[in-house]
Amino acid sequence: MTFDPIAVRLEAARSVVRDAATLALAMRPPPGGPSGTLKGMQDYLTEADGAVETLISERIQALFPEDGFQGEEGGTRRQGKYRWVVDPIDGTSNFSRGRDRWCVSLGLLEGDTPVAGIIDAPALHEIFIARRGHGATLNGKPIKASPISSTNEAMIEMGWSPRVPVGVFDQKIASIMALGAMPRSGGSGAMALADVACGRLDGYLEIVINLWDVAAALVLLEEAGARVSAFLETGGLTGGATILAAAPGVAEALSKAVDVEI
Repeated sequence: MTFDPIAVRLEAARSVVRDAATLALAMRPPPGGPSGTLKGMQDYLTEADGAVETLISERIQALFPEDGFQGEEGGTRRQGKYRWVVDPIDGTSNFSRGRDRWCVSLGLLEGDTPVAGIIDAPALHEIFIARRGHGATLNGKPIKASPISSTNEAMIEMGWSPRVPVGVFDQKIASIMALGAMPRSGGSGAMALADVACGRLDGYLEIVINLWDVAAALVLLEEAGARVSAFLETGGLTGGATILAAAPGVAEALSKAVDVEI
C-alpha cells in the first residue's frame, strides 16, 4: 500500500477539529449581547478563539512536528512543506452572541496549493470535508455546487468588512440586486463559501478576506465544482485579498456585475 501523506494528515485532523469544535461549543456564550473584546470595528475576540487555536496548534505539532502552522490569532509559528492554516472560530461576531452560524476551519496547504480542508460547525451539527482529487462532503455525503443558470433565481452573499469603504459595499450589493439575485449576509466567510460548495448559495463575494478564512474552503469549492477567483494569486497568501466563488451557471454574469474576474 502506498503511503499517502495528505490522507494520513486529513484523517488525523478530523479528530483534532472534532475536539476543537467540542471545546468551542462548550465555551460559547449564552444568547444575548456580545461577549469578548473588540480587535477592531465588528472584529470580536473571545477567550475561545485563543483556546481553540492553541488546542489545534499543539495537537498538530505533536502529530506532525515537521509541518508549518498559521493561525488567525497566533500568526505563522512554524514553516514546513505542509502548512496548516486555522481560523479557530470563523464567525466570531455570531459566536460572541450565542448564535449558531460559526465554525472551526482548518485547511492544509502543500507549498502554496490547498490540498485538504475541514469546516466544522458544531452548533449546526455539520462537518464539511474535502481532499484535492477526492471530492467534497457534508456529513459524509457528496456535495456539488448549485445547478442554477439564471441570476433571477440566485441567492448571493456578500461579506462585510470595515476595511472596505461603505460606498464599495453599496455598489457591489446594488450590482448583485440588479441581476435579480437575492442578497444575503451571514457573518461567516468560511460558512458562506461552504454554502456555495453545497449549493445553498449561488455565490459569495468578499472584497478583503484573509487566508485563514478561506484555506479550508478553497479545496471544498474546487472539489464541488464551483468557480473561484484567483484569491491566492492576487495577494491572498500574504495578506487580505478579494474572493468571489460562484455556481458555474451564474459565475460569468456575477463576475461581470461585481467586476471580479473568475
